[in-house]
Amino acid sequence: MNADTDPNDPVAPGVVPRWEWRGFGNFDEALDVLASLRAHPAVTSDETYLLSRSRDASVKVRAGLLDLKVLQHVDGAGLQLWVPTLKAGFPVSEGAAATAFEALGLPTPRRPRYTLEELVREALGSRDDVRVLDVHKSRHRSVLDGCMVEYTELTADGLTTRTVAVESPDSELVSATIRGLGLDGRPNTCVAKGLRSLLGWEPTRLAVLDVGTNSVKLNVSDRRDGGVPRTELDTAVVTRLGEGQAESGRLSSAAMRRTGNAIARLVETVRAEGPTEIVAVGTAGLRQAPNRGDFLDLVLARSDVVVQVISGPEEARLAYRAAVSSLPRTGGRLLVFDSGGGSSQFTFGSPDAIAEQFSLDVGAVHLTDRFALTGAVSRDTVDAALAAVETELVRLAGRPRPDTVIAIGGTSTNLAAVSRGLAVYDPDVVHGTVVDLAEVDRQIELYRCRSAQERREILGLQPARAAVILAGACIVRTIVTISGQDRLTVSDRGLRHGVAAERLAAHV
Repeated sequence: MNADTDPNDPVAPGVVPRWEWRGFGNFDEALDVLASLRAHPAVTSDETYLLSRSRDASVKVRAGLLDLKVLQHVDGAGLQLWVPTLKAGFPVSEGAAATAFEALGLPTPRRPRYTLEELVREALGSRDDVRVLDVHKSRHRSVLDGCMVEYTELTADGLTTRTVAVESPDSELVSATIRGLGLDGRPNTCVAKGLRSLLGWEPTRLAVLDVGTNSVKLNVSDRRDGGVPRTELDTAVVTRLGEGQAESGRLSSAAMRRTGNAIARLVETVRAEGPTEIVAVGTAGLRQAPNRGDFLDLVLARSDVVVQVISGPEEARLAYRAAVSSLPRTGGRLLVFDSGGGSSQFTFGSPDAIAEQFSLDVGAVHLTDRFALTGAVSRDTVDAALAAVETELVRLAGRPRPDTVIAIGGTSTNLAAVSRGLAVYDPDVVHGTVVDLAEVDRQIELYRCRSAQERREILGLQPARAAVILAGACIVRTIVTISGQDRLTVSDRGLRHGVAAERLAAHV
């Protein structure tokens, strides 16, 4: 949405629904364009924000009006549609105040009318994670190839930052303009989040949701007084978001609904414990689905959480960071892989540096659907599945043999738990478990001869993973074999831990 429409601004004479991308920080990639923007006369404004520590709604007072915008849609490329829901003069009604308070996550107000002073006083008295912030903006706007581009110098609490916004009713035009500016790949950051970052006012608790093709994983970490992050909760729910996607290419309504419900329950649990920054990342199932926007909107409406669909290489990079930081290694050549539900990520490197990383569309959910591996099957069927996986993983062949192969993800942790015979999953026992090919072959036979219901009785196997574990084991076996190794070291740390480590480190 056009977040700062000015009646005296000829570029934006009225409020028009717009897709928006916004970035904060330095913009060396677009210096020439931004220099031309700064040649335009600046439009200045002084605004007062009601800023939540853990919610992203835009609630501000500008020119004597209470102005509220909420995020209504997120498209598959991560562009956001901010929609104005309130613009009211003071004193404002109880209903107007309630709308603003709901967006900030505050209790419902009870006065029939509010002056600005009364509204601020009640907001600050309701929760200690809301603050009032005076913000000065100096904005330079222009139209670039039909797309509005705005460069803003923003000052709050004596600190200054710079932000660039790209907006248009045409989302494809926004994406093309971002690429033209050389800004693609940078995160889309709303004003509220940018202000919190400027002030260093993020919550100490961070929840990371990894929305995968087969499961939703959650990690909640807390860092008090700048100390080492402490894990409060680490859990997973199997939702099979990618069920049936191999045939149709699309996410089914049922799969989206149950995954959205699972996310809502997890988010509700997290928020009940206090102010928490929630970061959600989507992986292969969402990358591959043309209707992923429907799912992103569903999660946004149910949970007020934006799921950022990350690239395969970015997924591999973050997973590598999590895996290599806490396991002993032999030798200098490492292969870290994550065999997920919709794709597998591979990173080659050393303990200190990444040499190469890529993602291949080979995943347990899709392989299960293709070869009907949910229950007992013949040996010939398993051999056919193994041959198909080997063909699809040809990019791994012909490389130097790694000294250590590290595996992350649900398939590998379940292989480790079954090998250990864990009646109750223990991440500390699983983390660092070495599984050799003989054990993988033993488990493949174990799963091949059993129905999904019979697999659920196997000690150490997560019951919800029973339908896809055979396909996952076939993928793991093929990866290790092609690499030239005969064993793998399992890491219980994964993408969510990599995201958490990076985000918490950025706040130090």
